[in-house]
Amino acid sequence: MCLPDTAEIVRERVEAEGGPRVNRRTALLGAAGAALAASFPASALANGGRGRKGRMADLTHTFTAGFPVFTFDPPARSTLVTIPAAGFYAQQWTFGEHSGTHMDAPGHFVLGGRLSPEITLQELIAPIVVVDISKRAKDDPNAMVEVDDLTKFERKHGRIPKDAIVAMDSGWADKVDDPLEFKGGPTFPGYNFPGFSADAALWLAEERDVTGIGVDTLSLDPGNSSTFPVHVNFLATDRYGLENLANLDQLPAKGAWVIALPMKIAGGSGGPLRAVGLVPR
Repeated sequence: MCLPDTAEIVRERVEAEGGPRVNRRTALLGAAGAALAASFPASALANGGRGRKGRMADLTHTFTAGFPVFTFDPPARSTLVTIPAAGFYAQQWTFGEHSGTHMDAPGHFVLGGRLSPEITLQELIAPIVVVDISKRAKDDPNAMVEVDDLTKFERKHGRIPKDAIVAMDSGWADKVDDPLEFKGGPTFPGYNFPGFSADAALWLAEERDVTGIGVDTLSLDPGNSSTFPVHVNFLATDRYGLENLANLDQLPAKGAWVIALPMKIAGGSGGPLRAVGLVPR
């Protein structure tokens, strides 16, 4: 971005105009955002209350330096320039594709599988259902979403919609600020956290034709897995996974939508994303 003399130009403009202010372009962008929210199917407006109708929920953890990752180096940051020194502020980040709240594209585990730029926009906006196994996870850190959990869910809430994202809420998101607790062990192998069973993931693909699955942990597979059968077999069905989701307890079990937009990284096996849950009116 930085052309010659950019810092000087920015500083002079800020000083001349008396600091930041709302201009016509800012107002138009705000109006465009409001129009987008209003046009979304069964639009959602933020007005508070866990799982209440007519609200939004941020399903994304803040991307921070040191965020827990599976085996790679955690994200690291440095400050490139500051406003007092240069007239504008910018950071430099170093991180792997599978950092923070992120997507696993099929090509993460499947040779020739689709990569993140190939995931269609239609696949990134989907109904979301939340399967709560948090009580079981308190006693068993490697608890899994099983087929039995899914059939019980349907008896209570109705059939899982076609093209849905099925997300596991294990309560693990609350541990994210403590990397050792979040991983459930110091090194791999030796992690302990909840995930999906391969049988449940494939049941969702084959019997319910879902778009993807999501977890509030580091991996679609439970932490004690060393063969990753969910990654290997579920991603091979040309579906994706979402990992490190946050605030799933703010969504109803069924009836909400999710927008999950990953970075459009060339050749990406996945990528950090911003996920938003929308609870219809």
